[in-house]
Amino acid sequence: MPRKFFRRFLPSHETVRSNRHIARLGPWLQHHNLWHLHRRSVAGGIAVGLFAGLIPGSNPVQFTAGALLAIAFRVNLPLAALVTLYSNPFTIVPLYIAAFMLGQFVMLQSGGQLPDFAFSLEGKGFGEWIPAALHWLTSVGKPLIVGLPLLALLLALIGYFATDWAWRLYVRCAWQRRRRLRALRAGRK
Repeated sequence: MPRKFFRRFLPSHETVRSNRHIARLGPWLQHHNLWHLHRRSVAGGIAVGLFAGLIPGSNPVQFTAGALLAIAFRVNLPLAALVTLYSNPFTIVPLYIAAFMLGQFVMLQSGGQLPDFAFSLEGKGFGEWIPAALHWLTSVGKPLIVGLPLLALLLALIGYFATDWAWRLYVRCAWQRRRRLRALRAGRK
């Protein structure tokens, strides 16, 4: 993964250090891995962001969790916060269905589908809708509670190793390209 691409969008380490708001937070936000772009920091930031993106709650909760985990693990903080955006209103339903199915698989439960929600309650009163919704949530509860952290951990591991592999592949291809260019230049002389 090219550093030049990421450097266009991220602030420099000196800019971050000189920021008066960050300076107040002391050494927590001044660790160099939080802002530098190298293989482990970027892969770790992506893994943390993928994990934090499945924490139930809206984006501010996920951003905060991603930032706190990035500080704790000393990985790239901007990427960790940015990657949490993969869980959004368009992707959250498929992610939760996958988490539910993973939870069912781990708990050795049969029936790989979500229980049907009582859509026939449309037009009924609020007093009839709430008990039906609570009953549906309790039937989904255990597999979802087990599946969400497992899916988050699985996505984090896949994200870390895929980013690490892609970074290594990019570096290897860049070295081979440079070696070929040097051989061409040496052949012309």
